[in-house]
Amino acid sequence: MAVNEDFQGRTYDPTPPFSVGREHIRDFAAAVGATDPVHHDVEAARAAGYADLVAPPTFAVIPGQRTDAQLVTDPEAGVDYSRVVHGEQRFTHHRPIVAGDELRGVLHVDAIRAAGGHQMVTMRSEIVDAQDQPVATSLSTIVIRGGE
Repeated sequence: MAVNEDFQGRTYDPTPPFSVGREHIRDFAAAVGATDPVHHDVEAARAAGYADLVAPPTFAVIPGQRTDAQLVTDPEAGVDYSRVVHGEQRFTHHRPIVAGDELRGVLHVDAIRAAGGHQMVTMRSEIVDAQDQPVATSLSTIVIRGGE
């Protein structure tokens, strides 16, 4: 089954809020080897001018992938997840993500194209806070491998 090319240009409804907790940030920072105290110690983060613990920049992958999942799990989109390979991921940060943020994402399917017997899907997740202010933009490309 091929990805439904009619989904190019589609925008999904905002995701439910994702509450960013201190332990989310600490665990993620430990997993990626981010040792700066602003990721682990509230007082260090506040001394650096943040309201609470600040997430490493790549933490945006979490709300980004939660948003991207709308397309991947949409049965009408035709994405066979068993054939998906992650192609590319980029972030544009509008402000740091901090503990206490309530993040939602709006998914835009920017491109679906064929390449070498495979399909490439580029998704853009606009991540906003509880006041609908921009926090980050996640640009992700997945490759859906063609037949054997």
